[in-house]
Amino acid sequence: MSRFVQPVPPPVDPYAGDGLLRSWLERHLGPAGHAAAKGRLADLAADVAGPLRAAHADAEAHPPTLVRYDPWGARVDRIDTSAGWQAQRAAAARHAVVALPYLPDARGTWGAAARVVQHALLHLYGPESATFSCPVAMADGAAALLSLPEVDNGVRDAWLPRLISTDPAVAITSGQWMTESQGGSDLGRSSTIGRPAVDGSWRLTGEKWFCSAADAAMAVALARPEGSGRGSRVLAPFLVPRYAVDSPLAHGLAPGAPAPGVTVHRLKDKLGTRALPTAEIGLHDAYAVPLGDPAVPGLVRAMTLVVVTRVHNAAAAAGGMRRGLAYARAYADVRHVAGGALSSSPLHRATLGTLAVDAAGAFALAGHAFALLGRVEVGADPEAAAELRIVAPLAKLSTGRLAVSSASEYVESFGGAGYVEDTGVPRLLRDAQVLPIWEGTTNVLSLDVLRALTREDAGAPLLARLAAAADLARPLSPVLADTLAGAAAQLGDTITSVTADPGSPTVLAGARGLALRLAYALTTALLVEHAAWGDEQAALAARLWARRWLRHEEIAEDAHHHLDLLC
Repeated sequence: MSRFVQPVPPPVDPYAGDGLLRSWLERHLGPAGHAAAKGRLADLAADVAGPLRAAHADAEAHPPTLVRYDPWGARVDRIDTSAGWQAQRAAAARHAVVALPYLPDARGTWGAAARVVQHALLHLYGPESATFSCPVAMADGAAALLSLPEVDNGVRDAWLPRLISTDPAVAITSGQWMTESQGGSDLGRSSTIGRPAVDGSWRLTGEKWFCSAADAAMAVALARPEGSGRGSRVLAPFLVPRYAVDSPLAHGLAPGAPAPGVTVHRLKDKLGTRALPTAEIGLHDAYAVPLGDPAVPGLVRAMTLVVVTRVHNAAAAAGGMRRGLAYARAYADVRHVAGGALSSSPLHRATLGTLAVDAAGAFALAGHAFALLGRVEVGADPEAAAELRIVAPLAKLSTGRLAVSSASEYVESFGGAGYVEDTGVPRLLRDAQVLPIWEGTTNVLSLDVLRALTREDAGAPLLARLAAAADLARPLSPVLADTLAGAAAQLGDTITSVTADPGSPTVLAGARGLALRLAYALTTALLVEHAAWGDEQAALAARLWARRWLRHEEIAEDAHHHLDLLC
C-alpha cells in the first residue's frame, strides 16, 4: 500500500486574488491612480509567491547569531543573518516598501494617497517577510522623525536618503531602542543619560532591554539629557550609528567597524519572530546625534516614530490574517474528509467565513490609518491629525488581538499538520503573538486612548464618522444603520461620562472595553463607507461584522453561505 501524502497548494496570487484590496485601491486612488500602482503591486506579488517565500523559509530556518569576538579577540558584537534575511532586506528596498511615501514621483502621482499604496505593498510583503516588516516599520518611523523640520539639516541629509533608498546596496534600516528593564512601557523610568560632547555630538550611557532589528545600521534611542529632570516628557530621541561608516565615527576606525560604546549583551530567545534579531544592548558613552533640540522636551517628537510603527503593526496584523486565510482556504479545497472536500463542509465554511469577516475589518481599519497618515504628512490636514491621534492606537490594539485569535484558528484548521514546525504553519501563531505586545500592550494603548479622549477631545471626529456612516448604511440595511447609530449614541454617552471623571477606578478599569468598542464601531463605519462606494464584499462584511462585534450574534450560517464572496 502506497503512503499517502497530502498536497498543499500555494494560495492564490496575493494581489490578483484579493478583491477587497483591489477595490479599496480603486476607491482611494481612482482608476488612473490604481492603474499607476498595478505594475508595482503585481511585481511584488510575483516576488512574494516565488523567491521571497523561499527567502522567508530560509530566514526562519537560520535565525541570527551573535559573534562577540573576532578571531584575534577583539570585541565586535557582530550579528550574522541568513541569506534569506538579506534577500528580504534587498526586496524591501527594491520594491520601495519603506521609501514610497517619501519619493517625489510617488507623491506627484498619488499625493497623500501614496501612503495608501504603501499600505498595499505592506499587505503583500509583510506576511512572508520573516518579519522583516519590523525593521521596515522602524525605518519608516525613523524616516518620518528625520523629516521633521526641527531636525538638523546635516543629520537629515546624512541619514534620510539611505533610509528611503530603493538601491539595496545603499538602503539601510533602523532599530528602535526605547524600553529598559525597570520600566518597559513606563518611559518615565528611563535611566539612559545623554551628555553633550565638545564636537556637538552626544554620548549616551544606559541599558536598553528590548532592541528590535539589532542588526540595523542605526537606531533611534530615547535618553534623558543630563540635568533635564524626571518624567517622560523630557526624554529626547537620538540617532545612534551602529557602524563607523559615513559619520564622524569613521575617524580612526576601519569602515564597517562597530561603533564604540555599544555592547550587544545577548540576542533574545523569543516565542516567535525568530528570524528578527532582537537584543539587549548596553550603551557606554556611545556616540549619538540629537534629533531635534535636546533642551526641548522630546517625547512628542519621538511619538512621530511611534505613530508610524503602530500603524505598521496594524498592517502586519491585517496582512497576516489575510494570508493565513488564503492558506487555510487553499488547504481546505484539497483536503478531503467524510467523503468530500473540507471546503464543502458547512461547519468549516462557517469557520473560514467568520475569519474572513475579521480579516476584512482588520484590513479596513489598517488601511484607514494609513490614509489618515498620508493626509497629515502631505496636506497637513488638521482633521486627519485629530482623528489619527485616536485611530492609530485603536487600529493597533484591536487588530493585534484579532490577529492572535485568527492565527489560532488557522493553525487548528490544518489539524495535526498545523502543530508541526516544519510545515511552517505554527509560525502563524508564534509570530502573531508579538502584535498585541510590540509598541504597547492592549492595556497600555487603552490608557492612551483614554488620554486622547479626555485631554484632546479625540472622540469628536470618531463619533462624527460613526454618525455619517449610519446615514450611509440606511439604503444598504436599515438594521445595520440602526445598529451603528445605537453604538454611536452609547459610545457618546460613555465618552461624556469618562471625561467627567477620567481618573476614577471605574473608568480606568473599563478602558480596555471602551477602546475595543470604539475600534469595533469604527471598523463597522469604515466597511459601510466602502460598501456605499459600491463594494459588495464590504457590504456583506459590514453586516456580519456589526452582528458579530456590535450585537454579539452568531454569524455562522451566513458566513457559511457567503464564504466565496467573503474570500
